[in-house]
Amino acid sequence: MASPPDDFFKAYFTYLDETEVPILFNRWSSIASIGAILERNYCLQFGNTVINPNMYVMLMGSPGTRKSTAIKSIKTILTRTGYNTYAADRTSKEKFLLDLAGIEFDDKGNPISTKDPEDILSQNLFGGESDTKEPSSIFITADEFNDFLGNGNVEFISMLGNLWDYNGSYTNRIKHGKSVSIHDPTISILGGNTPTSFSLAFPPETFGQGFFSRLILVYGEPNGRRITFPKTREEKDTAGLVDVLSEIRAKVRGRAEITPVAARLLDKIYQSWKGLNDVRFDSYSTRRFTHLLKLCLVHSAARFDTKISEGDVVYANTVLHYTERLMPKALGEFGKAKYSDVSHKIIQLLDKADKPMTMIEVWKEVVNDLEKMGTLSEILKNLLMAKKIMSVEGLGFLSIKEVHEEVNTDIIDWNLLTDEERKLI
Repeated sequence: MASPPDDFFKAYFTYLDETEVPILFNRWSSIASIGAILERNYCLQFGNTVINPNMYVMLMGSPGTRKSTAIKSIKTILTRTGYNTYAADRTSKEKFLLDLAGIEFDDKGNPISTKDPEDILSQNLFGGESDTKEPSSIFITADEFNDFLGNGNVEFISMLGNLWDYNGSYTNRIKHGKSVSIHDPTISILGGNTPTSFSLAFPPETFGQGFFSRLILVYGEPNGRRITFPKTREEKDTAGLVDVLSEIRAKVRGRAEITPVAARLLDKIYQSWKGLNDVRFDSYSTRRFTHLLKLCLVHSAARFDTKISEGDVVYANTVLHYTERLMPKALGEFGKAKYSDVSHKIIQLLDKADKPMTMIEVWKEVVNDLEKMGTLSEILKNLLMAKKIMSVEGLGFLSIKEVHEEVNTDIIDWNLLTDEERKLI
């Protein structure tokens, strides 16, 4: 029986015990943050290109699931390490690029660099070439992601998708007809959203875009704790975590190595993985292995090592596989059909019910979402046909729990997860 290694995750979970935040949210918040602080200083050679540890992570859950708390908790610790390369809380595609490039404008519209003077000397502000080019990185931490992105901002969504694994100089036209050139842009995202708000930010027609293949959707449910007065964390404990993150940032550098055993496991995972049983994640499936390699980088870094071991592969694959099992719940009925938000609400309602619910009982919960009961009848019929719910004769409706096939024990180890996480398996 394996146990989690002594790394940042273990220390962070201990630090945040006895909170209302789902531990999966804390797990992925720390994963995204480690990937962000590593920037391009730690990477994996992959053919003729490199894979960096930056990740796009979206915490998904109903209002009150403590997504904001998870994001703000890790950001507080991250900021105390001296890291300050954050995106603005609200922005536009154009302003985001300027921030990434380190450019502002004065009152007369002239460009001013916010980078260190030594960096400016080696490059022009707008598309200039130089012998010395410094990568540009930024971390989007938005507990209300729609405030950052806006609703239906297709161009911004597409650009973020392109920048996830971009190598080289990225050029884009901005204000005044000028183009800004950004060398090796490295973007990390840690956002929060609800299924309803998610559907506003990302119209269904954008779902086939590359951004979604690069996005990890992390679904969380309330952990059942109700803590009237949150515990005050000891300063020495907070300082200890700050020191650990600072050490990771300072020491984990260079090209990662993969041990022979770890390489064989990665090959087995890649060759045997069958994809998610949900057509909405078809594009994600094409990049699943890259997500896994990024996670392996983060997990090796979390224990201060630049060698990806067998343990890192199993740990990373377990976390990713577990998260993927919950991804369809994160989207609910988004991208499937009309009234998808109501369908999602009904499934959640039946999931939590301890006995069958009658149509009248369901109607009382969705009466403000639908104009007539006939529409509810049609929604229930569609859910029955899709085998999302079942009808219990004379009693009402229940949800159908998804059954997952067993996976190879040498590439998945549920014991690496916490007790709270294993309850959802």
